Amino acid sequence: MTHPAISLPALIAHRGYSAAAPENTLTAVRAAHQAGTDWVELDVQLLGDGTPVIWHDSDINRCSDGRGELASLTWQQAQKLDVGSWFGDSFAGEKMASLEAMLTLLNELGMGVNLEIKVNKGRDPIALVDTVLPIVLAALPPERLIVSSFDASALARCRHTAPKEALALGVLFGSAPPTWRDQCEAIDAFSIHPHWPRLKHTQAAAMRRDGYEILCYTANDPSAFESRWSWGIASAITDEPEVFQRYLNNRHPHG
Repeated sequence: MTHPAISLPALIAHRGYSAAAPENTLTAVRAAHQAGTDWVELDVQLLGDGTPVIWHDSDINRCSDGRGELASLTWQQAQKLDVGSWFGDSFAGEKMASLEAMLTLLNELGMGVNLEIKVNKGRDPIALVDTVLPIVLAALPPERLIVSSFDASALARCRHTAPKEALALGVLFGSAPPTWRDQCEAIDAFSIHPHWPRLKHTQAAAMRRDGYEILCYTANDPSAFESRWSWGIASAITDEPEVFQRYLNNRHPHG
């Protein structure tokens, strides 16, 4: 059996359009859509009461007007936070997005998502996957979804829950280790998501030969990234989709 028929875009907006709006919010996803971006990358975690939310950090200090660990919050407490004004006054009053609200918005806009299962230190990857994955699989068609993680046990649990024809899985790497191939084969991966400056040309060639799609994060300088397109990179995950798109529009088309 094959993977879902995913048509990957050249650009995926990192945490939504996070250069234009507060990251991982409904507003950031709307901004990405308005900018003409069809796919976003988002992070999902659980609050202390088990509610799945779209959030990156282990705490709320950087991206809200509160302080403390995500793991100690209830949904009721989380909804009192302002997660927009740290980014700019015009975003004051933005609320933390529940997974459910985000999936509803993605469907409304017809967008695809690379959803990262974000396993922060001390958190349980299995509980996260068991809560999140059934909700996501019920909400989105397989062609509009890639689930990725740095955490091998989270990815194994995802694959245990859904076969490869029903769910595309992506393996996240800082630097691809010598064991990258084994890690990808173990979970029937669809894609590999390396930190782009650390990816070597020879690695990219081997990954492509083995049939994996390559989605590079987080590329914000389109001219620095330019040479990578010829390596067969499928997508650049970027905070700056409009800057990137303008650059791509103005250069000779690749391929």
